[in-house]
Amino acid sequence: GGSFVYDPFALYGRGVVTNPNMVVFGQIGRGKSSFVKSYLWRQAVFGRHAWVIDPKGEYGPLAQAWGVEPVALRPGGAIRLNPLDTEDEACDDQQLLADRVLRRRAALTSSLAVACLDRNLLPRERAAIDAAVAGATQRAQAARVPAPVLPQIVDALLAPSIDASRALRTTRSVLMEDGRDVALELRRLVNGDLAGMFDGPTTPGLRLDAPLVVLDLSAVYHSPALGVLMACAAAWLQNAVRSQHRNRIIVVVDEAWAILSNLGVARWLQTSWKLSRALGVANMAVLHRLSDLRSVGTEGSEQVNLAEGLLADSETRVVYAQSPGEVTRAGELLGLTE
Repeated sequence: GGSFVYDPFALYGRGVVTNPNMVVFGQIGRGKSSFVKSYLWRQAVFGRHAWVIDPKGEYGPLAQAWGVEPVALRPGGAIRLNPLDTEDEACDDQQLLADRVLRRRAALTSSLAVACLDRNLLPRERAAIDAAVAGATQRAQAARVPAPVLPQIVDALLAPSIDASRALRTTRSVLMEDGRDVALELRRLVNGDLAGMFDGPTTPGLRLDAPLVVLDLSAVYHSPALGVLMACAAAWLQNAVRSQHRNRIIVVVDEAWAILSNLGVARWLQTSWKLSRALGVANMAVLHRLSDLRSVGTEGSEQVNLAEGLLADSETRVVYAQSPGEVTRAGELLGLTE
């Protein structure tokens, strides 16, 4: 009941906590959002920067207080972020570095495909994605651009090269058919109703060195594809953190249920949550109820296991008012006493 000092990075450095990640729960209107915003504002006093995925457009006033504009993403809008932008740590072995980049791009593309298809990928679909990412990356390098873009991945899936089919010991027509369903689903981000946000090179001139960077997705908040779009934003943001800063970053994923309810995206998020520790990043997932962790799928499903794993990987838990029906679940998930 008294005052205390809390710094996730200092506690992690001293071994008091095993990770600097945090999860925040609270009913609407009970102070959850105010806590997150004031926490970010206070951390800025110590030179910490914050990056926020904002699905509802709630962080605009906080950005204004810092003198920065949110990065507002709209279908057909003027700003684009390329989720395939990739930066990795320095490495003398250029081949090893290239392999890492390819694996990360293929893993993200596979996660987006699982999310769009709403099912696990078949082995031949995963192989088609690997071949498409490799081919698009080679063409990007030949054109001397930093990274391929999603339209090039879709094109490579719909029209694979002869070399790609030979590498997989198959024919071009078979490989084309193997990747067709994936391509048609990813095409929605390129030519469909979700085009104009993640289908081109990252818009130049975005201010990434500000104390606060807000990715505003409020224009698509009610879209069934919100989880996929948040994953695209998170992928771009993760690379931006790597390239712009090396440590002491707080990454906030608001309305995290939208990501956790989608199997492919939840898998990717859990991997990112674990890898971020090495980057000096403190993640914050914001949800309404403890039951959100179990409502993302059927009991015992992989979605539920991934959601509860995210809780296990967040050693700091902030719990605001919960409804009476949530008390038992909260006790079970958080190991609370009576």
